[in-house]
Amino acid sequence: MEKKIKIEDIINKLRTIEILINQGKTTKIAAREVGISDHTYYKWRKEFGGMEVSQAKELKRLQIENSQLKKAVGELTLEKLILKEALSGKF
Repeated sequence: MEKKIKIEDIINKLRTIEILINQGKTTKIAAREVGISDHTYYKWRKEFGGMEVSQAKELKRLQIENSQLKKAVGELTLEKLILKEALSGKF
């Protein structure tokens, strides 16, 4: 089970790693020092790099809303297909 981490913590870890890298440490060592893998660092940097905390929170909120809307569209599409079939007498 994946542990839920706050957006603020992600942004802070990314900033700390950048500071450590600028001090001459490798990405792998800097990531390890903040308690994540370098793979996680690159993943987070791709998704949240350069963002402020408020921007990252808004991105997450929009991703959740988008997911919910996609699910609703899928359910409505299925209902529409079922109703079409029922009206055509093909059941």
